[in-house]
Amino acid sequence: MEKKSKTAPASPSYLSLSEAEFEERIEKLYQILEHCTLCARRCGVDRTRDEVGFCRSGMQLKVSSFFPHFGEEPPLRGTHGSGTIFLSHCNLRCVYCQNWEISHLEEGELMTEEELSQAMLYLQRRGCHNINFVTPTHFAPQLIRAVKLAAERGLEIPIVWNCGGYESVEVIRLLEGIVDIYMPDIKYGDEESARKYSAAPDYFEVAKEVLREMHRQVGDLVIERGLAVRGLLIRHLVLPNGLAGSEKVLEFIAELSRDSYVNIMDQYYPAYRAFEYPELARRITSAEYREVVELARRLGLHRGIPLG
Repeated sequence: MEKKSKTAPASPSYLSLSEAEFEERIEKLYQILEHCTLCARRCGVDRTRDEVGFCRSGMQLKVSSFFPHFGEEPPLRGTHGSGTIFLSHCNLRCVYCQNWEISHLEEGELMTEEELSQAMLYLQRRGCHNINFVTPTHFAPQLIRAVKLAAERGLEIPIVWNCGGYESVEVIRLLEGIVDIYMPDIKYGDEESARKYSAAPDYFEVAKEVLREMHRQVGDLVIERGLAVRGLLIRHLVLPNGLAGSEKVLEFIAELSRDSYVNIMDQYYPAYRAFEYPELARRITSAEYREVVELARRLGLHRGIPLG
């Protein structure tokens, strides 16, 4: 049974944030760029001088595409789509990345914050139910400034922070009252897999702390009239041969809240460099997927979990 609010959906949080508070958050985010610790890599490069760290992002926004997306979870896509904005670059190095042209080859076009704000307003005019930033971590200051600019011109739909889970808790705290829907991946419960396949051995420990902070801010996902309006939506991609450490991941999510909305994803296929790793060089089987889903049910997770 879906968790629903008892009243009409409230306006997005950012519309209630004072001008002074919004500006202070933006200023703090831009200050982080001077010695970049926007994500858990904490590279320390001066992005304001276009120095590049692990994600290879400079100072200016780089956007691959923006459009109404109908492939997202039902509470996000609704009837008119999720207003998805794909950012170039990434702070992870997943060898099986299905968006590797964007994340690793860094395909995309440079945009100003003003141009992005106009893109957001365009998506709202198209009827999109939310603005969905995909892989946003490394451009957090520029994105939040664009949100403020768009809000001043009439943006009034929720912001979705669609990230890889390898975040800075400090940055997530600065997003409180701006982002209403957090949609993190939690990719691994296994240190060795996180090291080998994403160059992030501390991934699970980082992701747990991040999801706790996200949940503190927005709670479990609230759905009103079929649409997500606020809360945490968690994604977990099942990998072949149990390489994602799904049991530990799901145990943590159940500990966080048994009312967590969890999308256990079955769409893994060998992409990018996956064929270099024999254990990743095949799709998952129906039995592997079913095993993870059944585990989620045994742990008491029930929202977003496939039936039967």
